Amino acid sequence: MRRLALLAVLVLAAGCSSKAGGGQPDVPAGTPIILISIDTLRADHLPAYGYTGVETPAIDRLRKDGVLYEKAYTPTPLTFPAHASLLTGLLPAVHGVRDNVGYKLDSGRIASGDLPYLPQILKGKGYATGGAISAYVLQGKMGLSAGFDFYEDSVEFKTGTGLGGLQRPGGETLRLSLDWLRSVKDQPFFFFFHIYEPHTPYTPPPAFASYASKYDGEIAEADRIVGELLAELDRLDVYDRAIVILLSDHGEGLGDHGEEEHGVLLYNEAIHVPLLLKLPGGQLAGETAARPVQLTDVAPTLFSLLGQAPPKALPGISLVDMLGPEAPVRKIYSETFYPRLHFGWSELFSLVDGRHHYIEGPDPELYDLAADPKETTNVLTRERRAYAEMRRAMEGYDRKLAPPSAVDEETRQAMAALGYIGSGAGTAEGPLPDPKSKIGSLDDLKTGFALLAQQDPEAAAGAFRKVIAENPKMVDAWEFLGRALQKTGRPEEALNAYQEALKISGGSPHIAMTAASLYFDLGRLKDAETHARMAVATNPSFSHGLLSQIALERNQLDEAEKEARLAMEDKSLRVGPMITLAQVLHARRDFQAALDLTRQAEEAYNEREGKDQDLLRGLHLMRGKILADLGDAPGAEAAFHREIELFPDAIRAYASLAILYALSGRPQAVGPTLKRMVDTNPSPQAYAEAVKTLRVLKDRNAAAALLRYAMGRYPDSSTLKDLGRGS
Repeated sequence: MRRLALLAVLVLAAGCSSKAGGGQPDVPAGTPIILISIDTLRADHLPAYGYTGVETPAIDRLRKDGVLYEKAYTPTPLTFPAHASLLTGLLPAVHGVRDNVGYKLDSGRIASGDLPYLPQILKGKGYATGGAISAYVLQGKMGLSAGFDFYEDSVEFKTGTGLGGLQRPGGETLRLSLDWLRSVKDQPFFFFFHIYEPHTPYTPPPAFASYASKYDGEIAEADRIVGELLAELDRLDVYDRAIVILLSDHGEGLGDHGEEEHGVLLYNEAIHVPLLLKLPGGQLAGETAARPVQLTDVAPTLFSLLGQAPPKALPGISLVDMLGPEAPVRKIYSETFYPRLHFGWSELFSLVDGRHHYIEGPDPELYDLAADPKETTNVLTRERRAYAEMRRAMEGYDRKLAPPSAVDEETRQAMAALGYIGSGAGTAEGPLPDPKSKIGSLDDLKTGFALLAQQDPEAAAGAFRKVIAENPKMVDAWEFLGRALQKTGRPEEALNAYQEALKISGGSPHIAMTAASLYFDLGRLKDAETHARMAVATNPSFSHGLLSQIALERNQLDEAEKEARLAMEDKSLRVGPMITLAQVLHARRDFQAALDLTRQAEEAYNEREGKDQDLLRGLHLMRGKILADLGDAPGAEAAFHREIELFPDAIRAYASLAILYALSGRPQAVGPTLKRMVDTNPSPQAYAEAVKTLRVLKDRNAAAALLRYAMGRYPDSSTLKDLGRGS
């Protein structure tokens, strides 16, 4: 039957090879739809758009088989809000997502039909709906999984990593999708497939490491993954009869106009994206559309092709109608509130038409894209008529900012009590600096990041303080200053930095999680609990996991198990929640079940294509404790050594090993083990752990002597002072 349907499509296509030759393309009912999103892909870095620095055979195939849109634009250069616009067909002011953090798509509005959502609508039309994403910011719990039968989003969260680093290889995302894709090949289906190559950090695999540009090397890897998907569609007899759309959510600065990445500025390199549309049976193959289009046109295109009237709320039009000289010339809108929400700089807005690009901010700009595609000369003063027209048109867009609010009312009240709501950059009054005048500050921010990566937190802290001196509302600088101070052994100063970041950001959940972890490490359980609850809505697995550990510290085993099992419910995370539940079972003395969970956690980790060993933090420590309680001293010793090998900063692993040595008749190994701990981790926390270990072992003289030495070395440490008061 499939072959007969395909033959019918091919026959129809022969008489309808272009829109101009025969009206709308012929798309049979139930045609499969594959929507491919390659994150952070600049249009002008693809051969299909004239670039010669990289080879992309898979994307070239789609270009040959479909329509290329020369001038496609994103409504915002940020991953989550751009994809929200893609899947709703609405601008950010309407769907409500203005940043990667602090916002959610309203699943209640989607369910009621008040917020049109492509997967939900297609599901209602009998389509099987599947999605698979490669970035943490696109997890389903942010509202994106509404309407999907299958939504693979198991990107693990870990503290100490920026949101951009919370990703997985696109090849793994594809592998985890194939069973679902094969199960629906004989029915109408919609598949949304997202990969994060070439997003930072640019780390192309060996096959593409020879490219002069690592960014281009990652583009080549992205193309390889797309090629694997297209090959699978061929094997399933789906490709030729399907609608395939390939696009990106935004571009990348790469140093043009001073921005290395994206989100801050709205120049062409950030908002101009590739867009290719392949129709069943090769219809319109090789066509090119020159008129400006936008990502919000994708949803109405699909409804139109399927013969359905798009929801009235959608402002876009069918991409098919944008072919030919009679196609309308529209003004395409883009915005970014990222500089305001993260840096305390002004938001920006832009409009692009057939010729001009207008950027509205404190210092407005106008560029003639026909004469100056690289946007090097601001022609605003000499093209006053075009400027006036663009400015009038801009007044028709909703540019008010609703501040981040992805929390429940109880959490909001707690955040307000802590001073985290009401004073942030998003609610700032008065004039703010134009981002382009401040973009050089990001060089100092990058310097701080590099110094942190080079394990020089003291110098990194200096770099971040320099940024803050010029940009006191820069959330990212305060956050990473906290991380640097934490690494230098100044937890109280780190907490002060995190608190400032939380005030400016209005209580950013991922910063709250970092602060919660530090509070927990310091034994300030009430503060840890308060901050963990601030992130329950957006990061439930992490939050419930930490709440479980807090309950364990309080010896509330029933509460600990309840929270641990709540953490396990988040299917996007696997390894961390298993380790947490193993801790609870160990505390309940269910040693065999706890040991089995550590094995399952390691197996889940080994299944991952992109290995991030930080996900294993605590696993071997937990295994060692279980084995020690089971009387397997050699196994426990090996596990503790493995934890230390993977994580030299795991001070509790050294302490556990020292106690094991003492209890197994090797007291002479205790001192060298603790010395190694403080030599490797010269910090008040390491010395405090060593003192507590010596006290556990009843060596009070050695504990007192070490505490005196540590307090002399770190006289301002509240952790050591607390130990001194408790001696």
